[in-house]
Amino acid sequence: MGYGSAIESQTGQGKEVDFCLGSCHAMHILQVLNSYRQSSTLTDVVLQVDGNEFPCHRATLSASSLYFRTMFHSQMQESRQPLVQLQGVTAQAMENLLNFMYVGKVDVDEENVESVFRAADLLGVTMLSKACVQFLESRVDHSNCLSIMNFASSYFISPLAEQCRQLVYQDFVEVYKHEEFLNLTKECLVELLSCGQLRVDREEVLVEAVLRWVHHDPCGRSGALRELLELLRLPLVDPVFFLNTVEADDIVQDCKECQPLLTEARKYHMFGKEVNSARTQPRRSSSRVEMIVVIGGCDKKGYSMLSFTEKFNPHTKQWAAAPSLPGYAKSEFAACELQNDIYVSGGQLNSSDVWRYMSQLDQWVRVASLTKGRWRHKMTALHGKLYAVGGYNGHERLSSVECYSSYDNKWEAVAPLLQPVSSAAVVACNGKLYVIGGAISDDSNTDQVQCYDPFEDVWNYVARSPFSQRCTNATALNNTIYVIGGLLDKIHSYSPKTDTWSSVADLPMKVESCGLTVCDGNVYILGGRDERGAGTNKVWVFSPESGQLAEESAMSRCVSYHGCVTITQRLSQKPTS
Repeated sequence: MGYGSAIESQTGQGKEVDFCLGSCHAMHILQVLNSYRQSSTLTDVVLQVDGNEFPCHRATLSASSLYFRTMFHSQMQESRQPLVQLQGVTAQAMENLLNFMYVGKVDVDEENVESVFRAADLLGVTMLSKACVQFLESRVDHSNCLSIMNFASSYFISPLAEQCRQLVYQDFVEVYKHEEFLNLTKECLVELLSCGQLRVDREEVLVEAVLRWVHHDPCGRSGALRELLELLRLPLVDPVFFLNTVEADDIVQDCKECQPLLTEARKYHMFGKEVNSARTQPRRSSSRVEMIVVIGGCDKKGYSMLSFTEKFNPHTKQWAAAPSLPGYAKSEFAACELQNDIYVSGGQLNSSDVWRYMSQLDQWVRVASLTKGRWRHKMTALHGKLYAVGGYNGHERLSSVECYSSYDNKWEAVAPLLQPVSSAAVVACNGKLYVIGGAISDDSNTDQVQCYDPFEDVWNYVARSPFSQRCTNATALNNTIYVIGGLLDKIHSYSPKTDTWSSVADLPMKVESCGLTVCDGNVYILGGRDERGAGTNKVWVFSPESGQLAEESAMSRCVSYHGCVTITQRLSQKPTS
């Protein structure tokens, strides 16, 4: 007598019936197999790990592990051996793996998760290795993200490594305070400090972290101090912090190799952007950024004098309004940076006014006037002082040169130029002042280059320029001078060290009376007048490293005869229109 219906008997088909719903039947089987394993019942292989023996069932191992499935289903010698030795797995990790294979459960905690993962990864127990990763993902915090990041990277667990990496980058100010930061290798710390994504509002945080790491093992780590400090922006830390924390540190004081880095920072605190290196450029992820400031000038047709002041952020490619000079609408004035402030002097007609933009206060103030009114002159900073050079007074070209001390708020005459010039390019480089070309009469220019030594108070001629132009501008980067403008079709460079000239790039259009400044390690060319005398709003950026010239975001208006200066400001500071 059967239990099926007549219809089922006629068709010869049966109906599957679930006598044990859900997973309880499978769980029961696993529990029985696990009890057999523990009592060595019906086991057919023994795993030997670290001198410990684990009797097992080949079928169960093969069902859970790709490693064992490959071993037992092949012609390998181990497929027939009653005892198999395993390397690279601890006995405790093996016990955890077998519990997972037989019961589907395992005790994982912060102490054993990495060893369990290594064993699961080695033996191809994919479900368990994924569970270990999920466990780690749920427990990443400031105290363990560095070690978990290192572990995840070594096993190419990209999502977990990225999770840790982002926490380190975003919250380094919290991460470095924990014990595991002190256990980083020098190589890992160098990689971390070199990362452009590391977000710190204040460079002082990284200085404190490096000093804390070195002091954790002074004998073993003091030799790495110079390499680590090279990766920090010491010039950009607060001068009081630099004096009390960096220079006062015993290990720093004893490190002779660190002295050039300390000297560079001191010079930057005194001279500002005269000191230029990778360490004087703010980190891209910090709240400080180099901004290009464009001041006044002439409109497109050259008739109206503009009083606008605007700032350009090269990272965001955005322009923003800045405070304008009070009642100042002149052209052919001079502008430059000193100690991260902007100075503007002279201008049409025969002005002797000097204004200072205080970057920390975001406002303009009047300072001591020039001793002689002038325009078509240039001004630059050298050894912490300003130099107003040459120009025109409405009657003749000037040879006079004035030097300004912000400490005394006073201008004093120094040695005059060898040849009076106006609209020349003036720049400081390698501790000396260079006056390149310029107009010597209404219809004549010169190719002479005049060089001033501030310590000797003496001018000398150096190698002539390969051009004879007026309305040019010059800037210096990495001990090289770059000259642009004067309707030249090339960017020319001059090396004071070798006293030689060369051309480094072709310009897409000829301009004169353009803005020229160094920002973020590149040379920026802004505005100017073209061959027809019309102003332009074009902006180009030249990379000395690659030799490439590219067009940037245009200015909001066409401008020429304007001031163009780079300063460093905090992004949180809101510009005032």
